[in-house]
Amino acid sequence: MNQTASYGPRERARAIGIDSLGDADLVALLLGTGTVNAPVQAVAGELVTSSGGLLGLARAGVGELAELPGLGFAKAARIAAAVELGKRCAWATLDASGMAMKGSDSVSAWARPRLAGLEHEELWVLAVDGRNHLRAARRVAVGGLHGMHVSARDPLRIALREGASAFVLVHNHPSGDPTPSLEDLEFTRAVLVGAEAIGTPLIDHVVIARDGHVSLLERGIVPL
Repeated sequence: MNQTASYGPRERARAIGIDSLGDADLVALLLGTGTVNAPVQAVAGELVTSSGGLLGLARAGVGELAELPGLGFAKAARIAAAVELGKRCAWATLDASGMAMKGSDSVSAWARPRLAGLEHEELWVLAVDGRNHLRAARRVAVGGLHGMHVSARDPLRIALREGASAFVLVHNHPSGDPTPSLEDLEFTRAVLVGAEAIGTPLIDHVVIARDGHVSLLERGIVPL
């Protein structure tokens, strides 16, 4: 008979491995203690449920978490720190300079861990060399839930500064739908004109969202 079900999360981590623990158990390990009225596992389980799962928990800021029952600032900061470490580990795994950008799937593989879960828009330039290997990734602009203000000059300036042979634009849609908006199309066309003028081609503009990604190259907006 399996006795681990009656153990606390620390005991189960020791017995079966931390990678075998459920989401609530991992959160319980971060919290450490519960409240006067509820054990830590109950607090953790309610926290995961009320946040809408791990994605909701990852999106919540320290201040928002600190207001939840059974937390406070110290425990909220632990959770936020764990989420940030997870993000940085994912980024480090994919980082990098030298990564081949061989199509929209490669761009999506780079961008999804960074952008798909955000509640605001971000626009990035991926500067590539003559073999389409990543030279540098630079954030161009940060917006709100409903968009951001950016001009065509902004990504062009960064592409030139990074010595790019060509560049890719990538941005996210917090709505979860990667379908390009009219503004996305107009902005892309404006960047195309500027890129042609400076001799540093725009080779794609990829929109990332929770439901997938859309390549404006594949849609025929960015010419081959």
